[in-house]
Amino acid sequence: MTRTLRISLVAAALLTGAAAAPSHAGERVDLLLALAADVSSSMDDQEFQLQRSGYAEALTDPRVIEAIQSGANGRVAVAFIEWAGHVAQKVVIDWTIISDDKTARDFGDILVEAPRSHAGRTSISGGIDFAMRQFERAPYEGHRTIDVSGDGINNAGRDVRLARDDAVATGVTINGLVILGQPTTSDLEGYYRDNVIGGPGAFVMVAENYESFGDALVKKLVAEIAQAQQLRHANLR
Repeated sequence: MTRTLRISLVAAALLTGAAAAPSHAGERVDLLLALAADVSSSMDDQEFQLQRSGYAEALTDPRVIEAIQSGANGRVAVAFIEWAGHVAQKVVIDWTIISDDKTARDFGDILVEAPRSHAGRTSISGGIDFAMRQFERAPYEGHRTIDVSGDGINNAGRDVRLARDDAVATGVTINGLVILGQPTTSDLEGYYRDNVIGGPGAFVMVAENYESFGDALVKKLVAEIAQAQQLRHANLR
């Protein structure tokens, strides 16, 4: 079987699973994770490919798989979202269970082959609002986290602080991964900390450039999985 054919079959299986999602409503996972990736015009094609491959490689990293399997349920549900302007968002991969190396590799294979969805301005608020709508239709239950990665400040759509506050008010955690190298702001990490992240245990991590994005993402995913487990234990007390 060729790699292209295998990816096509996996993609069809993921789409079938998404269509059948309501029959699994309420199924518990350790984390309900919306990966919300910036694909605005500040990112050129090479940077886009580095970001996509960074996500795919991070999800299959042994440290991430080990963290997933150490949870009470041994699995997380992930949706991959891309966002740019305030009306430019897309679900690239719908809610999918990742529990081991195979499910992670299948997810990553689809991700690296999928076409770029958008370009345009940078609406972090639009990305957060869109991710919140995906939680409403998710077929799984678990702590809800939005993982926002980006290389610029909000310059379209509503005030990002309003989107953040609305999400946090429902119990969602928003974490940030800032990618440096763009002349959009002198302190992007501080901007994310003050305006984007929020909720239980929220944090920001930094990738110095797109080449180091994957390594930073591995650390972030491991921290987010551990974060969800800590919140679960706290709620059981």
